[in-house]
Amino acid sequence: MSKQLSLEELINCGLDKNLAATMLPQLNQWLSSTPGTECWQIIIQKFLKPDYPFALHKLLYETIFSDWDTTQGIAAAWFPSDEQIQSTNIAALMQQLQINSYRKLHHWSVQNRAQFWELMVEKINICFREKYTKIINSSEDVESAQWLVGAIFNIVESCFQAPKDAIAIAFQPEGGSLSFWTYGELNIFTNRVANGLIEAGFKIGDRIAIAMPMTAESVAIYLGIIKAGCTVVSIADSFAANEIAARIRISNAKAIFTQDYILRAGKKLPLYTKIGEANAPKAIVISLDNSSGLQLRQGDLTWDDFLSYKEYFDPIPCNPLDYINILFSSGTTGDPKAIPWTQTTAIKCAVDGYLHQDIHPGDVVAWSTNLGWMMGPWLIFASLINRATIALYYGIPTEREFGQFVQNARVNILGLVPSLVNIWKTTNCMQGLDWSAIKAFSSTGECSNPQDMLFLMSLAGYKPIIEYCGGTEIGGAYITGTVVQPCAPSTFTTPALGLDLVILDEDGQVAEQGEAFIIPPSIGLSTELLNKDHHQVYFADTPSVPATSSPLRRHGDQIERLPNGYYRAQGRVDDTMNLGGIKVSSTEIERILNTVEGISETAAIAISPLDGGPSQLVIYAVVFAMLTQQPEELKSKLQKAIAQSLNPLFKIRGLVIVESLPRTASNKVMRRVLRQDYISDRGRV
Repeated sequence: MSKQLSLEELINCGLDKNLAATMLPQLNQWLSSTPGTECWQIIIQKFLKPDYPFALHKLLYETIFSDWDTTQGIAAAWFPSDEQIQSTNIAALMQQLQINSYRKLHHWSVQNRAQFWELMVEKINICFREKYTKIINSSEDVESAQWLVGAIFNIVESCFQAPKDAIAIAFQPEGGSLSFWTYGELNIFTNRVANGLIEAGFKIGDRIAIAMPMTAESVAIYLGIIKAGCTVVSIADSFAANEIAARIRISNAKAIFTQDYILRAGKKLPLYTKIGEANAPKAIVISLDNSSGLQLRQGDLTWDDFLSYKEYFDPIPCNPLDYINILFSSGTTGDPKAIPWTQTTAIKCAVDGYLHQDIHPGDVVAWSTNLGWMMGPWLIFASLINRATIALYYGIPTEREFGQFVQNARVNILGLVPSLVNIWKTTNCMQGLDWSAIKAFSSTGECSNPQDMLFLMSLAGYKPIIEYCGGTEIGGAYITGTVVQPCAPSTFTTPALGLDLVILDEDGQVAEQGEAFIIPPSIGLSTELLNKDHHQVYFADTPSVPATSSPLRRHGDQIERLPNGYYRAQGRVDDTMNLGGIKVSSTEIERILNTVEGISETAAIAISPLDGGPSQLVIYAVVFAMLTQQPEELKSKLQKAIAQSLNPLFKIRGLVIVESLPRTASNKVMRRVLRQDYISDRGRV
């Protein structure tokens, strides 16, 4: 039996003394008479409220599961009811296939991949001008597998199957009011963009960049470019001018859509000036303030001058392998990898959303993201193809106004990066809001912290969190969760449906802990890179496993498989790190820092906190003898260099000044040694 609580413990959680005294007898009765899992379900259903102090939630969870076998991982904090399970898209799929357990469903999906993906293409009703002759070209090597062979279609047509008067986008500017676009209005906007491109002289296949926040207009621009048979080049608006220039150069973009500035936390952050500094091609500029008197470069266009008055456009028919989007993901050296998404990649986004986030028609889906990162395009396709509503808040998501937007827009699925939750917990800014419309959260971009995730669940009266881990080169996740399985904070429950993985140790043997390798093929998996050798990046020298005949695909995550069959992420195995949900390589950071006056060389490493959660950036620096600056002053200079030349979202947590960096015989910096030394000497951050 669980231990009894005292009045003092409840008061120490922040409860009023009289309220605590009233609660105590009932709590202790449940604790003494009900087994742990059942007790927790009773308490979250009948007792715990979102506006009670989180300290009370944490106390009850830890008390109830004080005798939990931790070798099994974290105790589940949410359990689906039979009624909830039966209402899911996964349950409908299982019933259709006459499969009686989720594990059997996943096994079937990877043993019958062609049949699985064909069924899902039908389920989400992808629109074809000419239907495929083969779901997959099985004669091809899995590294370059071709899906929907012989099909002719434009994926944007599948984004407009909802009724014209259904809400496509709910959006709110910082300090503004909630507004809506219907599917009919969004469709007209995309047509005006597509016609504007044709009228401006752009041709099918041209690459058109977008460097804008995630707004209703940017969604229309994104879909309009693809509808016109062109290719979107995704560039995050937070990037410095030189990083914008690099992406334009790599993609050979012919034009760029942007804004005059970004409004964040009441501040106007210049954006169009960065586009000019990047020497970008023709820009189409949306002005947030028509009275600002923005001076355009010669050849650039205002949004109003560009936008066509023609409201009809017949989407350009395309082949499955035609590009729709070029996105960028950090490599370990040099330029970022340029990853093309094809017409079929969007299907992976939509199917993941349909099955794992359980998106239904009419659901409202919010994800604090950007078109420069894969979750921006993912949000568009996962929502619209599934006939749901995209919810966009233009301000920063760390303030209460964002939570009020979630409340007022009646968001059903809320996606985020874990570091955001930590800010909410620290500032308590979401206290007292009504998030009862939320059916599920989803967390991606970095490792999460169990305590933070428990806090997140508590904000909506305990709803599941779908941990979602994958990449731009996957078009979605390779490991994730479902709403038909119990949710344990910071834990994955399954490989994504239609995909499988294997965990190998350093000797290349199947293990419970080690590097995760993907077993292809799957819709969504990239088959080429624009500026690197795809085979070398993902397949060269990967181990072979007797249990699978397919070559393994490298991804670079460290994963632990728990005894209960769930999984836990343990960061990256290479020199790539996730900072604030953004993947960046050590080399990219070091290249910037090594130009700072007084710096001889640097090594950037990511340290995971002791109790899990987002990685923290630590810099080892070798300085010249004449440097007279104090460490804090130097740290400030290094931080400024990162903000100006790479991304202001990357924050330096620790700076260590050393005489030299450890190197291998081939002169490579041994960052693994630095990580071990930092943890040993200073503890985890």
